[in-house]
Amino acid sequence: MPASQPSHPPDNYPRVEGSVSVSEDMEFQNAWWRFERISWYVLAAVLIADALGLLGQGWLARAQRAAPDGTIHLRYERVQRAGAPSEITVEVDSSAIHNGQVNLFSSQNIVKQLGAERIIPEPRTSEIGARGITYTFPASGSPAIVSIALQPLRPGYSQIEIG
Repeated sequence: MPASQPSHPPDNYPRVEGSVSVSEDMEFQNAWWRFERISWYVLAAVLIADALGLLGQGWLARAQRAAPDGTIHLRYERVQRAGAPSEITVEVDSSAIHNGQVNLFSSQNIVKQLGAERIIPEPRTSEIGARGITYTFPASGSPAIVSIALQPLRPGYSQIEIG
């Protein structure tokens, strides 16, 4: 009895050296290449955004604001990373210095959400109010400069008030 050959349905794929069937799905392959190209563009955009500071600690992340009357000027980072150190620098103009001291109000969010760790120089006094904390600093020069070291506790949007 002759050995029976296994019966396979015929395929329409080209054969390599007559024995191995090589299949090719160009529609899938084109879709995959398109996915790869889009992935590379997205990755490049994320890297460029990070290098410019859109994701924190960079050129676009740095910001400045000033009071309309020019008595206070702030420098800060727009994007804070949870657990990463940051700093707000407050420059107080000589017109806001009275009797060699400066009163600086900060909203509760600076402590509660942004994790204020230290204030330089150390305030002489601090008063806790309903909306925030008022610090009194010695001011020997003009402008008086106060730095608030931050370390945000969690991600999210925070709105602060300094005055």
